[in-house]
Amino acid sequence: MTQLLPKEVFFTRGLGVHKEKLASFELALRDAGIHRFNLVKVSSIFPPGCRIIDREEGLKKLQSGEVIFAVLSENSSNEPRRKVGAGVGVAIPRDKTLFGYISEHHSFGMSQEELGDYVEDLAAYMLASTLGIADPSEVEWDENKDVWKLNEKIVYTKNTSIVAEVPPRGLWTTVIAAAVFIMGD
Repeated sequence: MTQLLPKEVFFTRGLGVHKEKLASFELALRDAGIHRFNLVKVSSIFPPGCRIIDREEGLKKLQSGEVIFAVLSENSSNEPRRKVGAGVGVAIPRDKTLFGYISEHHSFGMSQEELGDYVEDLAAYMLASTLGIADPSEVEWDENKDVWKLNEKIVYTKNTSIVAEVPPRGLWTTVIAAAVFIMGD
């Protein structure tokens, strides 16, 4: 049986605006650079030993038409002046033999910073609960070190988020954020 274990991941985001909802989604995929692939949505596990690479490096490793796996957050609206957001966050334990978590969330009305903080916090909390830390008071952000402290385990977090406001004339506005997996050889 073939094992599908991603070796690398990159994060991306995009925005699309159009009079048609589907076209706005396509434009958001284009803006994110992932329009030429067949996307399969997956849940939230960051594989042990997976390496984060930048978007440009990741896109070079993929072929048009390839089936790729991604944790995807998307949101759309055509309500004038409504703020739409999409974000993915990741929490990675210090011990690279353990798996981490990727969270996805879509929002209305949040700022980009609020959304980014939210998805990072959510990923860290989900990882904490997996590590057996059920008490939220044991999950603590260390601002000086820019890391999460989880009961003597340190977790690094990052997010990719995007927020846009629907234009006054009510065009469909779609935002996406994704963690895109690369399988490797």
